[in-house]
Amino acid sequence: MRAIIFGATGMLGHGALHECLRDPEVERVLSVVRAPSGRQHEKLREIVHKDFLDFRPIESKLTGFASVGRA
Repeated sequence: MRAIIFGATGMLGHGALHECLRDPEVERVLSVVRAPSGRQHEKLREIVHKDFLDFRPIESKLTGFASVGRA
């Protein structure tokens, strides 16, 4: 499974990211954040994107992931 987390530097997103990185069934995690987290992990790919109201500029990078986090 692949997971995408928006806001992984916040309290809930950080917990979700931690669990996804620990889970052996999760092969890749895409984290979309407003500011770089500095976190390093072989499963983790991070996209810094400032405007959480418009994801069109990074839309092509979001395909193939399940969503984890707030609705």
